[in-house]
Amino acid sequence: MSEPEAAARTSRTIVLALLAVVLAAGLAGLSWLDARHRIGATQEELARRLHEIESDAREARLVSRQAQEALRDAQSRVAQLEARLAESQSQQLALEALYQDLSRNRDEWQLAEIEQVLAIASQQLQLARNVRAALLALQLAESRLSRTDRPQFAPIRRALARDIERLKAAPAVDFAAVAARIDNLIAGVDSLPLAFEERSERVAPPKEPAGGAERGFLARLGAEVWSELSQLVVVRRIGAAEPPLLPPSQAYFVRENLRLRLLNARMSLLARDEAGYREDLRASAAWVQRYFDPRSKYTADAATQLKSLAGVSISFEMPTISESLDAVRGYKSRRERSPG
Repeated sequence: MSEPEAAARTSRTIVLALLAVVLAAGLAGLSWLDARHRIGATQEELARRLHEIESDAREARLVSRQAQEALRDAQSRVAQLEARLAESQSQQLALEALYQDLSRNRDEWQLAEIEQVLAIASQQLQLARNVRAALLALQLAESRLSRTDRPQFAPIRRALARDIERLKAAPAVDFAAVAARIDNLIAGVDSLPLAFEERSERVAPPKEPAGGAERGFLARLGAEVWSELSQLVVVRRIGAAEPPLLPPSQAYFVRENLRLRLLNARMSLLARDEAGYREDLRASAAWVQRYFDPRSKYTADAATQLKSLAGVSISFEMPTISESLDAVRGYKSRRERSPG
């Protein structure tokens, strides 16, 4: 090979080497730029991921705190529920014990209630002589015993039945109604008209005839004197049974005395004093018949009421319910003495 060819080949080799070096440098630069870009993107992605991780961590801590608070709240509620459950269980045990005690003492409790009812009925008979209230109390006690249908209560029920029959056979006197009727008579005393009440009767002066001015002085004087004399004398036809004439002052005392008689009759009624009750009503009827107008409707009604009240018998032997009370108390004493 000649020298020029060798130089040309060498120059081509150098050029090629330079091109290869330039190409390698370009490729290396491109690679470096690409790597730098990728590293920047990776850093940005890493920073974004780190920020998200920190945000998630904060949210996780917040959720964890909320979960801890909810757990503490749930634990507190569970403790309260456990305390309430324990209290409810203790109350249930107490109620069961009380129910067992009541079931064991059911007879004593029922008998105590019936004894109280009978004691109230006995007080009504002794103090108020209220037969109806006592009869209702005994019927109530008998109905309660009949609902239980226990054979050991049979003697008490028989005693109640006998006392109920005795109360039904007793005279039924409504003392409250009788007292109310007497009160109505007392309130109506002022409305009773007296048989003779003094009235100021004035006679109208006679009219002077026409031409009276021409009459003489003596004629007018005689007419006036005759008019006065005619008013001083009043002629009435009085029979043998007519009541006396009373002035207004005595009419007041007549009404007050009648009112006192009726009040005494009411007090005798409350005291069950039949003799005093009848005597006061008899005297009241006599006063009404003597001093008050028999033609008045009020007087006739008062006389009828007094006659009806006088026919009421307020004194009779009041029955007792001692047999029923003795039966209940005897059963209770036997049950207390029994060992079972």
